Amino acid sequence: MGVPTLGCRCATCTSADPRDHRMRPSIAISWGPLDAHGEPLHRAIIDTGPEFRMQALRAGIHHVDAVFYTHAHADHTLGLDDLRPLSYLYRAMHRLPLPLYADAPTADVLERIFEYTFSPHSTYPNRAQVALHRIAGEQAIEVAGLLIHRVPILHGRLGIAGYRFGNAAYLTDMSEIPPASLALLEGLDVLILDALRLDPHPSHANVSQALAWVDRLQPRRAFFTHMSHELGHQQTERTLPAHVRLAYDGLELPFCFTPATAAESGAL
Repeated sequence: MGVPTLGCRCATCTSADPRDHRMRPSIAISWGPLDAHGEPLHRAIIDTGPEFRMQALRAGIHHVDAVFYTHAHADHTLGLDDLRPLSYLYRAMHRLPLPLYADAPTADVLERIFEYTFSPHSTYPNRAQVALHRIAGEQAIEVAGLLIHRVPILHGRLGIAGYRFGNAAYLTDMSEIPPASLALLEGLDVLILDALRLDPHPSHANVSQALAWVDRLQPRRAFFTHMSHELGHQQTERTLPAHVRLAYDGLELPFCFTPATAAESGAL
């Protein structure tokens, strides 16, 4: 629901620590050489939540090569329409619509909610210039030389997608990692994963469960995301191991594009 949460006056929601002000989760993956404006040449986005426009403005995102979706819930999808100007730039440059990737259930919901964008019968003249591609299983998509692997995970009973790229992985809204997906998460330098609160939740990992997954997967560094207002940043970090931190809005993390090639690197 975002932090501050509407109607709440708890210590986290009224905190002066900017790390306690959390928009809905989304990440940008940036890689490649710098362009004429000093920006990484390539970018992919995972999820476009309700605040996507403000997040993209703050991060200085002026171009996107692809967008990936984890699942269809509102806090991960409702900013899709704000891709419009980025999609116009993509089409002008590549003469193709901006590619979006989602599993079939997520794509079905996106097509229903954004019917005016995706319907072949839409007469809306300024709709986003996007093409929705259905992906499944452990499928990997190459975007400008970077392989982005879909990692099947569970959000309660709902099968959703995490993603791995290079030696980093992003697993938001996760409650369980199926055994078949564990091999996709070996050798990570950076793992970003769900940790909603202290108490158990039916469809999200809580802090103790997230720590157990960190112990099992053994990344060099782990960052918790999708945190509710029950977790204050400073107070919670005091209880965590040194290699586990809380993510915060605007956090930038380096990752290795291809672990064997140091020159091919990026940030997220």
